[in-house]
Amino acid sequence: MNTFKQSAIEILKKTGTPLHYTEITRMALESGLLETEGATPEATMNAQIVVDIKNKGAGSDFIRTAPGTFALNPNKKEIKETPKIIEAEKEEEEKIVIEGGFTGKGGEHLVCSELLFRGFNASIMSVDVGVDISAIKNDKFFGIQVKTSNINKFNSYNFHIRRVSFERYNQGNIFYVFVLKGEENKFLIIPSNEIERKIKEGAIYKVNKKTGFALLIKIRENKIFLGSGYEMGYFLNNWNLIK
Repeated sequence: MNTFKQSAIEILKKTGTPLHYTEITRMALESGLLETEGATPEATMNAQIVVDIKNKGAGSDFIRTAPGTFALNPNKKEIKETPKIIEAEKEEEEKIVIEGGFTGKGGEHLVCSELLFRGFNASIMSVDVGVDISAIKNDKFFGIQVKTSNINKFNSYNFHIRRVSFERYNQGNIFYVFVLKGEENKFLIIPSNEIERKIKEGAIYKVNKKTGFALLIKIRENKIFLGSGYEMGYFLNNWNLIK
């Protein structure tokens, strides 16, 4: 099951009450349950739940209790997943993958161009093995992991890091560049050892049965914060950190 529907199930189980899809999305994002690079996660959440109800009827995990408001289906029936249902779910999955793919690849090109303008011999890796961009400057190699997120209607950015990837490439020459996509693109440039420090401090938390890490970045009063209140202005657009 895709992360939109699974995160909605988890949120509705936790609250035990019907919720509007915007509230389901907000809680899923802030808890780190939902992984998405899409520009309008609340619209995708609504569409995913609506399509699930339409395709599965009484066999859906959800019921609509009011316009845009959903609850878990207390009378869910076991149904046979017909080819039509399987194909419909595959189409919804592909929409999410395609949207995220465009955003992710666009972020990589943005970061690569910024590095090139700053004198790095940078190139996007043809195969993703945990490092998105290789960069060389003054005969020194740097591995760049790029994460891109659109600002959402909750004025925040949400990112996820796979634990296995982080642990495999947690070295001094590895940097994470978080692309904050909005009217003006910004870049949060964080060395991997600082990521590790923030995990220990609790600013970055483990999610999805501890197989990954979630980062919630918020902008308040023109300042940027990680998690519940770690001010990160020093790392914003600070390309000099890559040295």
